[in-house]
Amino acid sequence: MLMDARYEFGDAVRVIRNIRNDGTFPGRHTGELLVRCGRVGYVKDMGVFLQDQVIYSVHFVDINRVVGCREQELIAADAPWVESAFDHRDQVMSTKALTVDGETVVAIGETGEVVQVIRDAPDGVVYHVTFAAGVYAVPETALAAHELKEDGE
Repeated sequence: MLMDARYEFGDAVRVIRNIRNDGTFPGRHTGELLVRCGRVGYVKDMGVFLQDQVIYSVHFVDINRVVGCREQELIAADAPWVESAFDHRDQVMSTKALTVDGETVVAIGETGEVVQVIRDAPDGVVYHVTFAAGVYAVPETALAAHELKEDGE
């Protein structure tokens, strides 16, 4: 086993955030979505980056793509997981007017970007979303996708 690697060859793992091209995935644009959060893949290989980060080559069989993932981007495939419609950096659109103290701060149809996903909120998944007026905690039921797709789907 390499360093203090948590996973070994053949282990089933789930990616817990969207994996985008950091410029090292050939044939794809930097920032392009490679793997959606929640997908399960299998560890093919592992290595070290900057002498202190374990990087796993994970084969996502259902989309036939091998992607390098940092350990903090993975959990065991059988670990508890709460599905969410969106992830960090996803572009979203408000489906309801958002108000603070009775004043509308985000209109219906306004677009924003997800900066954090809160999967363990008592009433379901909540997102911290950056809109023009600021960052707001928004329930999943008040958002819709805005240009959200995985390359190749």
